Amino acid sequence: MNESNAALTRQFQQNDQSAFSQLFGRHHRLVFNVCMRLLGNRQDAEDATQETFSRFAKHIDRWDSRRPLEPWLVTIAGNRCRTQLARQTKMKSATLVDDPVSIADTQQRAADLLAEEVRLALTTLPRSQRQAFELFYDSALDYAEIARQMQCPVGTAKTWVRRARMSLMQSLRERSVVHGPQPEKVS
Repeated sequence: MNESNAALTRQFQQNDQSAFSQLFGRHHRLVFNVCMRLLGNRQDAEDATQETFSRFAKHIDRWDSRRPLEPWLVTIAGNRCRTQLARQTKMKSATLVDDPVSIADTQQRAADLLAEEVRLALTTLPRSQRQAFELFYDSALDYAEIARQMQCPVGTAKTWVRRARMSLMQSLRERSVVHGPQPEKVS
């Protein structure tokens, strides 16, 4: 029987190790692929994947079972990768003279990590906000064109883009991806 993530999580919390094995088997590929994409090294990705599932097991009670499990696992994986990259950067800076190529690589990796965090945060937005945001920023459409494509008033398109931007920034601040003053609450 193919049990839900929530059911398996409850079973694991009741010390059913086979439930954790099923969750691991079900989500290992997703977590590993995220880690591999962010770290670019198989061994580092395997380490980060193991750390992700270790954190998942330790903090399983923090997951809201009314929400999908996958975004939470990807967030944990992103955090593990960010920690690993920070450790690697510290070690490199302590042993090497700043090399313009390694600086560019680090900056590119940081930009890629930020893009991944933004993509992940976008998955949590309501569909209309996410679509309006992507049309505005990815497709560079103006509000009138967004309104036409989404078949809504221009004011609604503006509101969706603004709410998406505010929610996105709030989410990135909560996950310590970006820093700065807290924005006004999104309604």
